[in-house]
Amino acid sequence: QVQLVESGGGLVQAGGSLRLSCAASGGTFSRYNMGWFRQAPGKEREFVAAIRWIGDSTTYTGSVKGRFTISRDNAKNAVYLQMNSLKPEDTAVYYCAAQYFSSPNYDAWGQGTQVTVSS
Repeated sequence: QVQLVESGGGLVQAGGSLRLSCAASGGTFSRYNMGWFRQAPGKEREFVAAIRWIGDSTTYTGSVKGRFTISRDNAKNAVYLQMNSLKPEDTAVYYCAAQYFSSPNYDAWGQGTQVTVSS
C-alpha cells in the first residue's frame, strides 16, 4: 500500500500563495488517483481537488476553482496543490489521499500539513 507524506504548509497572508507537495512511496504511484482534502477546526474533512491516475482529468470543489491547481509527476511519485489567492477560510489541515484506480474509496492518507491564512 502506498504511503504519503505532505509538505509545504505554513502561514501566509490573505491573497498569498502556497504550494503543497505529497510524496508517495511503497506502491505503483501511477495506478492511483490522487486527491487533496482539508479539515478546518470544528468542521468535517472536505474534498478539495483530485486528479486521475493518468492525469487526464482534474476535479475541484467550487470554492477553490480558479484559485487552486492540482498536478502530478508520476516520475517523481508526487502530487502537488498550487494554492493562489488564498483566503482566511482556506485555513485548515490539508491531507493528501490515494485511491487505487479500481477502488471505490481512498485507500491511503497522509498525516496532513497545516495551512493558515491570516487576514
